[in-house]
Amino acid sequence: MLGGLFGVGGGIIIVPALISVAKMDRRLASGTSLAATLPIATAGLITYQSKGNVDWAIALLIAIGSISGAIAGTHLLRVIPKNVLTIVFVITVVVTAIRLGFAIEANGREDLTFGLAVLLVFIGFLTGTLAGLLGIGGGIIMVPAMVVILGMVPVVAKGTSVAVIVPTSIMGTIRNRKFANVDLRVAAVVGCFGAASAVAGGLIADGMSDRVSNVMFAVLLSTVAVTQLLTLRTPKPSTASTAG
Repeated sequence: MLGGLFGVGGGIIIVPALISVAKMDRRLASGTSLAATLPIATAGLITYQSKGNVDWAIALLIAIGSISGAIAGTHLLRVIPKNVLTIVFVITVVVTAIRLGFAIEANGREDLTFGLAVLLVFIGFLTGTLAGLLGIGGGIIMVPAMVVILGMVPVVAKGTSVAVIVPTSIMGTIRNRKFANVDLRVAAVVGCFGAASAVAGGLIADGMSDRVSNVMFAVLLSTVAVTQLLTLRTPKPSTASTAG
């Protein structure tokens, strides 16, 4: 439903659910969630496209950066402390949520220029990097960026977001399967049920006003910020309990 309604992957719900219900470790849960996102995003994309709510030129540019960023994120994960990145991410999300809470003129984007194309690739790269580092669905970053920075109509930004998520999830799943970090059977079950609700979410989003859409997305961003802050409080396992 989140995938169709907001143009996000839904990992903020799928990952913790797989950890608590299916008793998966975080790495396997993240990989399985990404695989489940593929049918969900595909169903959402078909629904948005049927209503003409996908900007394919923007999607292509962001996807170029997003796929590259996802690869970079896996490497940076070994260098940059995750807590520092989480705090930066939370600050960015909160500021964006506040901005979305105010009225935004959404008259559609301007014609593509070289400078705008570079900006879109950079947004995609940032999205992919944070997704690889924090396990956050790219739509959480892409949708508000397209609305706030480019002035895109929210429903078109959401449709464009799921168009980017599809190839990103394919690439990520291929890499995760190589390292046995995905359970395809669980992903198929979650993805198929999620795809059905994604269609409903996409149809609802098409009839939603820009103001309501922005406020609801701001609430979603705030929720994500809180969940990420809670991860900073997760206690580390004591060395005594692992001593042999």
